[in-house]
Amino acid sequence: MKPSRTPGRHTSVTGAPLPEFHSALKDDLRFPLAWGTSPIRDFEEWRRAARAKVEELLVVGRQDGVPYAPEVTDAVQDDFCTRELVTLSLTRYERVRGVLLTPHGPGPFPAVLLLHDHGATFDIGKEKLVRPWYDDTRLASARAWADQHFSGRFIGDELARRGYVVLCLDAPGWGDRGPLAYDQQQALASTFYHLGSSLAGLMAREDARAADFLAGLHRVRGVATLGFSMGAYRAWQTAALTDSVAATAAVCWMTGLKDMMVPGNNTLRGQSSYYMLHPGLPRFLDYPDVAGIAAPRPMLFFSGALDPLFPADGVRVAHDKLTAVWRSRHAEERLRLKTWPDLGHVFEDRMQDEVFAWLDTVL
Repeated sequence: MKPSRTPGRHTSVTGAPLPEFHSALKDDLRFPLAWGTSPIRDFEEWRRAARAKVEELLVVGRQDGVPYAPEVTDAVQDDFCTRELVTLSLTRYERVRGVLLTPHGPGPFPAVLLLHDHGATFDIGKEKLVRPWYDDTRLASARAWADQHFSGRFIGDELARRGYVVLCLDAPGWGDRGPLAYDQQQALASTFYHLGSSLAGLMAREDARAADFLAGLHRVRGVATLGFSMGAYRAWQTAALTDSVAATAAVCWMTGLKDMMVPGNNTLRGQSSYYMLHPGLPRFLDYPDVAGIAAPRPMLFFSGALDPLFPADGVRVAHDKLTAVWRSRHAEERLRLKTWPDLGHVFEDRMQDEVFAWLDTVL
């Protein structure tokens, strides 16, 4: 028996793929909880309400009572820092391994929580940003990644050389927690949803807990989050979720949602986007609205004008929203926005040098 249909009605999907009525769905997104749109006029009260809504839609509950129980192995000394592998309980579900670099000297030191990108490369996670002294088999892949995106530098090593404590951990599916295959991402995300949980929510909770752990170390005075691509998304998201973050530098991930949901955009492919997808959140807040929860703490956003993942219109929309939030706090000087006219989706050495200099001033 064929299903009945209402005469003259049909449902179809464009080749993008987008539903034919996607424009109407976009028009329905008014972001009513955004600062300046929300009826809440007291900024601190708004921050609490907006953060509470984000945390609610992460689905994964808070993990504040879980002991970190850090275990350190493979500690080595080099000419500018001590390198350690550290294993932590960021949630009650599993232990996570990361790298911890501490400069030589008495301290305490400023610190950076480094958050790695996606890049559809899962055999390395933390190794994308810190040279893997503990695993020669990953070193070649790590060097190739640094050459492709970071002008041959390991960002974490550069920061430690400049006097920063650095913590970098594997996100779910990468490095010691993988490697995940690219086409397994949707199935993994679906499994989380079926279990009443969320892949993106788990990563968000872990990142916030990692920032709290780093801020609590005696060797540390002040924590910044820093990331490229998905790592940039994680960096500003973490700052929105915890006050342990004193400053944030986000390179090549900031846009208005509506401007990203256009034919040909990478987000419409699914798969990787599930790591940054909190169902229902756009009914309340846009991406820059979430980042604005961290205002008026110092934040830096770099983008590339030639970046195919983030249309220029979306970047402008986001920058305008961010500027309005920081300006309302009389803190516009704490917000650094820059689009590099000749660059795409990269974090080149000249961009790094500006970020490092900025971190020196805000930490």
